[in-house]
This record gives sequence, structure tokens and C-alpha cells, in this order.
Amino acid sequence: MTASSAHPWARIRPPIPSPPPAKPRREWLAPAGLILLSLVPVLAGSMRLTELASGGTVTPENARFLDSPVPVVVHIVASTVFLLLGALQFAPSLRRRRWHRLAGRVLVPAGLLSALSAIWMTLFYDLPAVNGVALFVMRLGFGSAMAAGIVFAFVAIRRGDVVTHSAWMTRAYAIGLGAGTQVFTFLPWTLVFGAPDEAIHALLMGAGWVINLAVAEVVIRRRAARRGGPSRSAGRSGAARAPLS
Repeated sequence: MTASSAHPWARIRPPIPSPPPAKPRREWLAPAGLILLSLVPVLAGSMRLTELASGGTVTPENARFLDSPVPVVVHIVASTVFLLLGALQFAPSLRRRRWHRLAGRVLVPAGLLSALSAIWMTLFYDLPAVNGVALFVMRLGFGSAMAAGIVFAFVAIRRGDVVTHSAWMTRAYAIGLGAGTQVFTFLPWTLVFGAPDEAIHALLMGAGWVINLAVAEVVIRRRAARRGGPSRSAGRSGAARAPLS
């Protein structure tokens, strides 16, 4: 008997072993880090809500909130939901489940309320003297960019373009998380040089948003590399399994 006429099982190749599954704990590193960073503005917001509920003493720092509490209450509640729920959208296991879509239906209105209330407060509140023209323009610019990013993401997912949706939601979340990063831009300067003046105050605030957006772009490009390129067709074909945040 020749080799070619050997038993059929001899010609069957052994199965190729599948790659090991991702470690469950590792996928939660990014969401956990984002939640920790979110705790800074969330705790500050909860303290502000407590002050408003208890009718605290009026000071130059809180007079605008006590005089017109609705915008700041909307901003704090919406931002808290957007930051904490949004952090969970970065967990791969949740992105592959129906929960991700349900959470997205909450995140879109929460993010828009957070951005639009921030714009309203910038325009109509009497801001502290340290908030100069430069910071005024930056607040309006980043607030508008956050709202626009959420709208772009919503339009993209409605037409099935998951890749574009994911990129714009990541950018919007990065802007919304700016208050967390700004603590780390302000803290070293304040410890070394004391309270910043108007120009440095604006610079440190802007740095928080810029740092977050830079990190967001790195994340977006890594996702594109894993997918083999940010093609629109790939986004449509992978709509059932690609990340939505």
C-alpha cells in the first residue's frame, strides 16, 4: 500500500489550537481607571447638590448656583450618568451584549444635556474673575464639540457605521471627562506656584481637555489597526459585534 492510499484519517491535519481567551480582569482595567478619574467631578458635583439642597450660605463662589440652580443640577446629574455609564462602554464583554445598546440610549441624551447645560452656564452665569475671555471661548468650543460629537455618533449608528460612531463617542466622552484630568493639571502647579492667574488658569483648563482628546485619538487609531483599517464597509459588516463607544 502506497502513502497516497493510506487510511483516510492519516491525511487529516491536526486542528489548529485557538488563541487563549482574553483575561476577564484585564478588560476591566480601562473602565475602572475611567471610573476613578470620573469620581473627582462626580464627588464635587454631589457636594454641590448637597449644598443646594440644604440651602447653604451664599458666597461669591456659589451665588450663581443658588440664584439659578436648575442648569447646574441638570449638568451635575447628566454628567454623572454620562461619565460613569460611559466608562462601562469600554468593557469589551459588555460591548458584545444588548446592554451596550440600551446604555447608549441613556448616554446620548445624558451627554447632550451635560454639554448644553455647560454651554448655558458659560453664557448666562456670572463666572469668577479668574475665568477670562480665553477660558470663556474654550468652554464654548469644547462644549459645542462634545455636543456635535454625540450628534455625529448618533447619525453614524443610525446608518450602520459603527466605526465612525465609536470614534465620535470616544471623543465626546474624552471632553466630558475633562474635569477629572484638570485636577491633575492644576494640582502640581498649585502645589509649586500657588493659585494660577487668569492666563495660567485657562492654560491648565485647556490642557485637561487636550490631553484627553490626544488619548482618545490614540485609542481610536488602535481600534482601527485591530480592525485592519477604518473602512466604512468594515463598520457596517461588523455592526453586530463592534464597539459602540
